Amino acid sequence: MAGCVVLVILLVGSVLLAISLGPAPVPPGDTARFLWAALSGGRVAAADATTYQIIWEIRTPRVLLAALVGAGLSAVGVAIQAMVRNALADPFVLGISSGASVGAVSVTVTGGLAGLGIYAVSTGAFAGALLAAALVYLASSRGGALSPLRLVLTGVTVSFGLQAVMSVIIYLAPNSEATSTVLYWTMGSFGAASWAALPVVATVVTLGAVLLHRQSRTLDVLALGDETAASLGVGPDRHRRLLLVLASLMTGVMVAVSGAISFVGLVMPHLVRLAVGAGHARVLAIAPPAGALFMVWVDLIARTLVAPRELPLGAITALIGVPVFIVLMRRKSYVFGGR
Repeated sequence: MAGCVVLVILLVGSVLLAISLGPAPVPPGDTARFLWAALSGGRVAAADATTYQIIWEIRTPRVLLAALVGAGLSAVGVAIQAMVRNALADPFVLGISSGASVGAVSVTVTGGLAGLGIYAVSTGAFAGALLAAALVYLASSRGGALSPLRLVLTGVTVSFGLQAVMSVIIYLAPNSEATSTVLYWTMGSFGAASWAALPVVATVVTLGAVLLHRQSRTLDVLALGDETAASLGVGPDRHRRLLLVLASLMTGVMVAVSGAISFVGLVMPHLVRLAVGAGHARVLAIAPPAGALFMVWVDLIARTLVAPRELPLGAITALIGVPVFIVLMRRKSYVFGGR
């Protein structure tokens, strides 16, 4: 698909540019030289050692993580909107984000999982995300059936409840520094990106995106309604359970390393559908590179606009996503949810 190839080319160029830019810009030629030295095992002059560390150890894993999270959130957003047949659904509508936030807050405030060192918060966030997803599934399932409406309503209710729990924990926290750190994390940041975290995220997001793409026909059918799906030989409840598990795992991993980043999984699927149509095979081919490209630029804006301070990613995505979504709703040529 030509559009996918163009997006990948733009993504590669944007990644290289984002690695070059920052509070201390590095010429693109030097950036390419440092990256080649790191990949080929070449030597770097002693005078360039500090710049090399900034490029390879700090910026490169951060930009790659931004691309992975953007791709994953977009793919999961497409799947969830089809799974629950709701144009307002996104990866966090099922309470997964709130669960991750409670897990991260609990670990930060109580000092739990200290033996895991720098991975304690991420582990707590991932565990919280999975527990929230399990709670939503158990509360919304009835006799093995998993209706879209009940799933969404349960997810929203659980999300509000977990946000209340998080607020109480933060309010009672004795350490104001930990509180400010957690609040910043819940709005999204790639500041803790490292090479150690990338393999897990890359594996989960890549495999998840491939599996979702293989479910394109199922998503097409689920979007038509349960009765139509059953008449076409697709068991809606069984496939919905599988998709819920896959979406929860992907979202949990991404939230654990980046915090809660809003609107990416909500708006990107609609923009892609507007460009390539509603067929999920095409949408799931375009949405990941489009989301990756978007997130790379959002992260670049976040760390350069008011440098040396860093803006929370969720604030930027909301400022961009809200007007885009409103414009989409006012377009007569674009249809939300079949109306």
